[in-house]
Amino acid sequence: MSEPRPSTVQQARDSLAARLRDIRLDAGLNGRELARRCGWSESKTSRIENARTPPSDADIRKWCAACQAEERALDLIAANRAADTMYVQWKRLHRTGIRRHQESVIPLYERTREFRVYCSNVIPGLVQTEGYAMALLSTISEFQGTPNDAPEAAAARVERSQVIRRGNHRFALLIEEDVLYRSHGGPEVMAGQLGYLLAVMALPSVSLGIVPRTAHRRMWGLETFMVFDDREVQVELLTAEVKITEPSEIAAYRKAFGRLSAMAVHGTEARCLIGGAITALG
Repeated sequence: MSEPRPSTVQQARDSLAARLRDIRLDAGLNGRELARRCGWSESKTSRIENARTPPSDADIRKWCAACQAEERALDLIAANRAADTMYVQWKRLHRTGIRRHQESVIPLYERTREFRVYCSNVIPGLVQTEGYAMALLSTISEFQGTPNDAPEAAAARVERSQVIRRGNHRFALLIEEDVLYRSHGGPEVMAGQLGYLLAVMALPSVSLGIVPRTAHRRMWGLETFMVFDDREVQVELLTAEVKITEPSEIAAYRKAFGRLSAMAVHGTEARCLIGGAITALG
């Protein structure tokens, strides 16, 4: 079963469908006549107008031509592509390897002043060591069936993460305690990774919280998400990356982050949890 797209994406699809429907109505055409002029079935027109089937660029051009509104096509195509970028499958993002995608987000990282990051499954990418990142990204490539450029991608991820030490940024990071015990790369790599967590906690720009296993849950565990200021949220699903820009949805993720943060321990207590995970490595 495919993962559901968030309401932000559906709203963009609904808006595009409504604009196409208005163009048809303004042209005085019914669905049957539009379908005849476009050379497709009447049911396809209905599916597009009800946002059940996303139109291709060619579909939009045909639609506008049939309604003698060719000048509207470019704007509609741009809106259609913008909706596509809100929900992008990892296979598409990683089709030539993972390194390029790591580098593509550098401008977003550099212009963001306040990061909120929650990870329930792995160490956040912003504080991964190269060894941990290489092991994790290799596993991801193997699962997705995409080119495995884990060494180059890991190096790019570490370089991208230097934003923690440069510029005027603040980072609030939250992880579940179980993340500390999930091994990627073996004991030596995990020891280095956990030691690095202790080191980055000392940075004035970084706040690292850990939700203990024993915490009284006032918020269930969620998929990994990152909040970039108040402008955008990125959510990592199994098969896709979702970008959310709707203010009400961004507010919902900030609310969830606040509740998760209230359950987390910080400072000395967090260091003790990391120390326990290091001891467990033997």
